[in-house]
Parts: sequence; structure tokens; C-alpha cells
Amino acid sequence: MAQDLTVTRDTFRLAEVFTISRGSRTEAQVLTVTLTRDGIAGRGECVPYARYGETLDSVTAQIAGLPDGIGRAALQEALPPGAARNAVDCALWDWEAKRAGQPVWALAGLGRPGPEITAFTLSLDTPERMQAAAARHAHRPLLKIKLGTPEDMPRLEAVRRGAPSARIIVDANEGWTAEVYADLAPHLLRLGVAMVEQPLPAGADDLLAEIDRPLPVCADESCHDRASLPALRGKYDMVNIKLDKTGGLTEALALREAARAEGFDIMVGCMVGSSLAMAPAVLVAQGVAVTDLDGPLLLAEDRDPPLHYDAAGVHPADPALWG
Repeated sequence: MAQDLTVTRDTFRLAEVFTISRGSRTEAQVLTVTLTRDGIAGRGECVPYARYGETLDSVTAQIAGLPDGIGRAALQEALPPGAARNAVDCALWDWEAKRAGQPVWALAGLGRPGPEITAFTLSLDTPERMQAAAARHAHRPLLKIKLGTPEDMPRLEAVRRGAPSARIIVDANEGWTAEVYADLAPHLLRLGVAMVEQPLPAGADDLLAEIDRPLPVCADESCHDRASLPALRGKYDMVNIKLDKTGGLTEALALREAARAEGFDIMVGCMVGSSLAMAPAVLVAQGVAVTDLDGPLLLAEDRDPPLHYDAAGVHPADPALWG
């Protein structure tokens, strides 16, 4: 292990079982990177994701192989986009901010951040339970529904009954075929769904260029970093930027600008992690079309101090947390 980087494994209990089309979980397992140089410590968090071939062990090994004293520019070449680079990149940003006595947004040349309304994700469940969950969270302005199963329509109808006034977006997690999506799209529109995320599997999404897209379609698993953009043209209307996919804040900011230049709308999303993982993403989320940084809202325990959430949305981090 490089002497200035340490990696710890942290587990945060979820408030409820969280289910998507790929499976269920009761806790969030994350890696915390602490970078210590000149008596100053910076932190970053990542969530290794099996969908991308990552494990806690493999990501820890990637970080352990980094040379002592590595900077952000060299890091972009040393590691590929993914969870390992994300945690180290964000720890470097935090360290640089604390050394300079300035917030990350200022170092990055960004405007002063404010709160952003975030989606709240409803776990995949029976229609009856999803309707009850929607009713409990009907006060939230934006609900995200995990779909991608043969019983999607009853679930969606139930959520709309439970939260008749909320804006709704849906995430199929690669669970549909082109035929299923084409059949569902009119019903999504009828129920006021504002956007659908990753309806077809990444690598099998070329048909999106050949079928009607009556509501915006967002690339998630199909979009990792700037190198992803050429393959998305004509198939997607939005891209979901997640720091665990881009490999950190540095690439996330570059991807946001490149995607906008290509005409894509922007969504900023997250894996299920703590406030430390969300804090850098709040900077990327400023002014985007959709913010989905609800990870801490799904937890039964969090970092201290945590991010602050209220009716205005998710607020920028206290420097004691990050940045």
C-alpha cells in the first residue's frame, strides 16, 4: 500500500431492504480512501459494483498499486474509469481544498453551489407495497421507480395512485427488450413519467436509434466517461453521470461539459453509498436536468457530519465532511 493512501471497508445499514431487478441488499458496503500528506488528510468514497466486474478486493488492490505521491493528472492515466479511481480522485480534491483553504468548487472554477432537488428511489416490491411506499413519500417532488420485470405496469399504476402529484422517472436497469419498451412507452406517457433510464441492456441498445422515443431516454450502464459519448448519439437523449463510473470528480466534470456540447441533457446519479460519496456529485449536479443523489436517504446510519436534505433538496457538503 502506498504510504500516503489508506483504504478501509465501511458498512452502512439500509433503512429498508433495497431491491432492483438484479437483486436485493440490506447494507451498503463501501471503500473509504484517506490521503494524508503534509499532515493534511483528504477523503473519498467509492462503491465497487459487480455489474462492472468490481469487488471490494479488486478495487482495494487497484488502489494499493498506485505510486506514492500521485496527483490527479497522473491518476487519470494510472487507473481506468471506475470505483478505484473515483475514491482516490475525490480524496485528492478534498486534500487540495484543505491544503489551499478553499472549497473544491472554487479550485475547480465552478460557481458557488446550492441545494438541488433530488429524486427519491422506491425499491422494487409488490404493487401494494410500492403504492404504500409512494404514499409515504408523496410529499417528495421527484420519485424514481425501479422496474425491469414482467410485472412493471401494475407497479407503475400503483405508484401513481400512491403519489398522484409527484414527478416520476423510471429505471429499468437494462431489464427490457425493444419490444417491451415500445409497448410500455405509451403507458409511461399516460402516467406522466418524465424520463426512462437504461431500458435496454448496454451493448444491445442499438435498437433505440430505430424506434420512437416518445419520452426522454437516459443512458446509465451505457455511459461511463467521455469515451462513451460517440456510441450514444441517436440512441439517448440524456446521460447519467455517476462518479463511480467516470472514475471521480475530474472526469465527471469533463463528461458533463462534453455531453452538453453534444446536445445531451444531464442526470447525476449515485450508487447506494454514504454522504461522503454524494458530496462531490452535488457539485456536478448543479443546474442539471435530473439529480438522483438519494443514497443517504436510504441509509439507517451515515457519516458525521452528513449531507443536509430538506425541502430545497440536497445541500452542498460541510467542509468537515468533504471539499
